[in-house]
Amino acid sequence: QVHLVESGGGLVQAGGSLRLSCTASGNIVSIYAMGWYRQAPGKQRELVATISSSGSTNYADSVKGRFTISRENAKNTVFLQMNSLKPEDTAVYYCNAERMWRDYWGQGTQVTVSS
Repeated sequence: QVHLVESGGGLVQAGGSLRLSCTASGNIVSIYAMGWYRQAPGKQRELVATISSSGSTNYADSVKGRFTISRENAKNTVFLQMNSLKPEDTAVYYCNAERMWRDYWGQGTQVTVSS
């Protein structure tokens, strides 16, 4: 019912910045929260940041102070501003949306940070 499309991934040197975008389409009404997860080679998928319909945010300890999640007023697009990127941030980043207690996922976008 919800289709998610990510953009903004790419290659960047350590210390650089990237801005990821995720747009939801389809049944976008009543989306409770959206967020970003990532999966690095050999590791399980982990939460990066989430933002609820009320504006509450949650961040992984590893990205606090460097990443910022935000949303547009229509609540169908979320952004992840990533600053001071480190090689450890290299992963496939997935957009997530929660609606009616169901989760929806994007295809993922690759973020690679070089030393």
